[in-house]
Amino acid sequence: MLEQRIQQQFFDSADLKYAAAEVLSKPIADAVSALVGCITAGGKVLSCGNGGSAGDAQHFAAEFVGRFERERPGLAAMALTTDSSILTAIGNDYDFNSIFSKQVQALGAPGDVLLAISTSGNSGNVVAAVEAARAKDMTVIALTGHKGGKLRELLQETDVMICVPHDRTARIQEVHLLVLHCLCDAVDLQLLGEQENT
Repeated sequence: MLEQRIQQQFFDSADLKYAAAEVLSKPIADAVSALVGCITAGGKVLSCGNGGSAGDAQHFAAEFVGRFERERPGLAAMALTTDSSILTAIGNDYDFNSIFSKQVQALGAPGDVLLAISTSGNSGNVVAAVEAARAKDMTVIALTGHKGGKLRELLQETDVMICVPHDRTARIQEVHLLVLHCLCDAVDLQLLGEQENT
């Protein structure tokens, strides 16, 4: 029955979030430390991903530059997924795997953070962006699923792997959104302190 199938989607999503809470809380906290260190030192966050992960990259940048839930000055962040002229020029003149890495090379600086989002951890253009970030002495926060894929192999001790313990893309993406909200909330907490009850 259709309604039962719909309800099961909710139950499966909730079950994964409960299971992931303990596994992911430490790497999320580590990612918050990296983001706060970057922002307070005058750095910026570059984010990238494909498809739904591109949407997540933009969502994250919007909440940093605008706001999450509290009023504060904008934080420096940019999604590398939004400029159609840059994306099509690089894709046409070079190849699709270069669409993010060329932007990291042009815009990234030592001390910046790359938020690399790939549910499989194997997206070629995201992997290339991580390699470009490494060459720029940037910190990488990898937001993945499955077992982390190729991104897991590329990360160094100063980087952060947030790997959702699941194999289904839809479930992984649902947790990715929650992780991004956790990052935004915790960064605001670190920068602004506890919010007073009104």
